[in-house]
Amino acid sequence: MKQSVFFGSLVMAGLVAGVAGASTLDEVKARGELICGVNPGLTGFAAPDANGNYQGFDVAVCKAVAAAVLGDPMKVKYVPLTGETRFTALASGEVDMLSRNSTWTFSRDTELALDFVAVNYYDGQGFMVHKELGVSSAKELEGATICVQTGTTTEMNLADFFKANNMTYTPVNIADDAEGQQRFLAGACDSYTTDASGLAASRATMPNADDIVILPEIISKEPLGPAVRHGDNNWGDIVRWSFYALVEAEEYGVTKANLEEVAASTQNPEIRRLLGLEGDMGAKIGLDNDFAKRAILAVGNYGEVFEANIGAGTSIGLARGLNAQWTQGGLMYAPPFR
Repeated sequence: MKQSVFFGSLVMAGLVAGVAGASTLDEVKARGELICGVNPGLTGFAAPDANGNYQGFDVAVCKAVAAAVLGDPMKVKYVPLTGETRFTALASGEVDMLSRNSTWTFSRDTELALDFVAVNYYDGQGFMVHKELGVSSAKELEGATICVQTGTTTEMNLADFFKANNMTYTPVNIADDAEGQQRFLAGACDSYTTDASGLAASRATMPNADDIVILPEIISKEPLGPAVRHGDNNWGDIVRWSFYALVEAEEYGVTKANLEEVAASTQNPEIRRLLGLEGDMGAKIGLDNDFAKRAILAVGNYGEVFEANIGAGTSIGLARGLNAQWTQGGLMYAPPFR
């Protein structure tokens, strides 16, 4: 028995070594490009601009990781994925990471071959209707037709909400946000339901935005964040800490514009570790010590990314809310760079 256990341990060690030998970090470096799964087109979060270049809040996470690993935020190949294809694409190796407004849930964390590494947007599901429907609450949607994306937590939350309130509805299944917007505007459904941030993003692009109401109810918790394949812990650490570098930078007032000045003058040990001036942080995850500095210089700190893509000054107009820094009453909080 002891011999077989020892032999089994050797076999497992060999498998682990084999996985480590073909790590995602090695593959990305050899390829010279990060392959990032994103939303096919959700304004403010991930959508191609007029030149076909992807931009947005989730896209910034991809760029930060590319800058940290490859030294260039432009070395990213973006793969548009629907709600139904996103997790399969990640698990199969089609993409290196997923940054696609995806909710971290128990079943996804345990049953799918992936790991969520952080939350980059705390959200909740809501409903959107035309003003002419005369509805001011989701609890007035008895018998309504509801546009809802298949393969999402949105479907399950919708069913739970109507069951809990003893109401009926008819789902109108859609594949992605673009189809949802199109069918809602065409009158194929009375209401469109998705994450509240997605509703705001969709309404911002609609020609009759003033005639569309987002109802007040938030019916779920939707912690959205980047995900990686299960089992490659080092790659998970790289994506996690590339993102947390942006959060930490905002907390300590480090911006894309003042980073070099701060680096030259700061005596704050936490900032010095963040910017690679001491502590060998990068070496602990297989990168150089400037990885976080490059990520911040590529896209700005978390607050800058938020305001530039989805904040109050954009057409989407989202308030920070739960996504404010913990020092400002929000939930956004980076573990220490220590």
